Amino acid sequence: MSKPLTLDLIGETEIRVTRLFKGTPQQVYRAHTDPALIQRWCLGPDGWTMPVCICEARPGGKIRYEWAKDGQGFHLTGGFVALAPYSRIEHIERMHLPDPTPDNHIVTEFTPHNGGTRMVMTMTLPDPATRKIMLASGMDQGMEVSCQRMEAMLAEV
Repeated sequence: MSKPLTLDLIGETEIRVTRLFKGTPQQVYRAHTDPALIQRWCLGPDGWTMPVCICEARPGGKIRYEWAKDGQGFHLTGGFVALAPYSRIEHIERMHLPDPTPDNHIVTEFTPHNGGTRMVMTMTLPDPATRKIMLASGMDQGMEVSCQRMEAMLAEV
């Protein structure tokens, strides 16, 4: 059922990420909104930790994720725009590397698919240059490692 994520470029400023999971839409949605679960899977490549995870999953709620490895780190801030439990999350985020990147508008949808869940995440970036920087960062590989971690966790929750 699960398969590696696919990444499609739409127009000049969007990235669409699609991945299938063995878990239910409720499980996959919860993995995206429960801070204790996010800290277990949303780590990217091995060796990173997330010592701070603020995820106020409600319209207007704040997001702050902090990652650390070998005494270095970076963080992400943002906020929720809208949520439809178990089917859709809309939020804004910006990375701090250390300076903040422009806002990234993200819509993530969860739909039942062959006994599991199809997750489609559409990121709308402010300009083509920002999208190019994101793609060059290896985000797809880091996301896939995190998704593999999430899928293993889904069997436990």
